[in-house]
Amino acid sequence: MIPLSHFLIVGAILFGLSLAGIILNRKNLIVLLMCVELMLLAVNTNFIAFSQFFGSTEGETFVFFILAVAAVESAIGLAILVVMFRNRGTINVSELDSLKG
Repeated sequence: MIPLSHFLIVGAILFGLSLAGIILNRKNLIVLLMCVELMLLAVNTNFIAFSQFFGSTEGETFVFFILAVAAVESAIGLAILVVMFRNRGTINVSELDSLKG
């Protein structure tokens, strides 16, 4: 059996990679959305690990709800991205500042 610390280390590495992706790449909106999804998957990994460690199913049930919300978030985010690309012709975050006052 794999110890709990191994799963937590993998979750921390995934979370760190996604955080580094958000910090380093602030230009491409698709990469930012992918980094947010990777961050949610890192949290889900920790929920599953703790759920298995404590022998309960609450963490696994919570993961299903998080995955459903993440799927809806991705669909809406990509739909907004397509509309913004059609209107502006770019997905560069620094050029999408039309909401500034």
